[in-house]
Amino acid sequence: MKTGMKFLICMILFVLLIFTGIGSYTAINFHNGKKIAQSQVNKSKNTNFSGDQQTNMKEITIMLIGDDGREDDEDGGRADTLMVAHYNSETKQPKLVSIMRDSYVSIPGHGLEKINAAYAYGGAELTRKVLNDSFGLPINYYISADFNNFIRLINELYPKGIEIDAEKDINLDNVDIKKGKQTMDGNTLLQYARFRMDEEGDFGRVRRQQQVMDALAKQSKDAVSFLQLPKIAGEAVGYLDTNIPTDLLVDLAKDFLTGNVKSLETLSVPVKGSWSFNDYTDAGSVLEIDEKQNQEAIHSFLSDGAAK
Repeated sequence: MKTGMKFLICMILFVLLIFTGIGSYTAINFHNGKKIAQSQVNKSKNTNFSGDQQTNMKEITIMLIGDDGREDDEDGGRADTLMVAHYNSETKQPKLVSIMRDSYVSIPGHGLEKINAAYAYGGAELTRKVLNDSFGLPINYYISADFNNFIRLINELYPKGIEIDAEKDINLDNVDIKKGKQTMDGNTLLQYARFRMDEEGDFGRVRRQQQVMDALAKQSKDAVSFLQLPKIAGEAVGYLDTNIPTDLLVDLAKDFLTGNVKSLETLSVPVKGSWSFNDYTDAGSVLEIDEKQNQEAIHSFLSDGAAK
């Protein structure tokens, strides 16, 4: 065999050995991290999700649920936060639709209720069906996390914290947030995103949640080192209840961790002029909505990218 050919074969084998080693390192650390996280997480209650799953991420829609996790309380198990994330891998455009939790909609088998009750009644699958029926939102996948796992997830993924420009002073029993730029850990970030005890109520809260999501996306590429990434990614997956395939999660992470995405565009639903307040004995204070107007707004937002 000629010397040049021998050298070429040796180089190919050398490269394969390196990448095999990297692959093994990544896989081992990913699964170790996932195992650590799953030991601290309750078993999923979402076992029958029927979303239209995609084989690639050219254009995917993911339902994001913040589970209050209080199954023994009056409102136990309801979705404290409900969002729909949309991502187009060709345009690199992430979008986020935030659904007001007091939106008054029809829930199959339960009649008219606040939309956040759907999760308590039927988990991610019933919530997916309600989002599709009421707002025309086709959902491919879901991600759910309760409060404790959200805190763990943020602290693992962003060990140095998240920089947030707090829009106002927020004083709670266990957190004192001052207006202005600051670095927040997982617990502080959660309290900031959930606060709604002011004159704006859920409208202000949704705006702060969108601010938090934007910060998480923008600061993701500087959060952890390359060597830390497999274990951290495994822990992140372990803290989440999701049906997104691992390879698709990896593809998404590549785009966001390299900073190769556009700025997050957001939409709050119900949109302006499409709702009114009302009170019912069984449901309390609700937002009665014009479903057709909101469906049109959502379709326009996801199609042409014009944030509302």
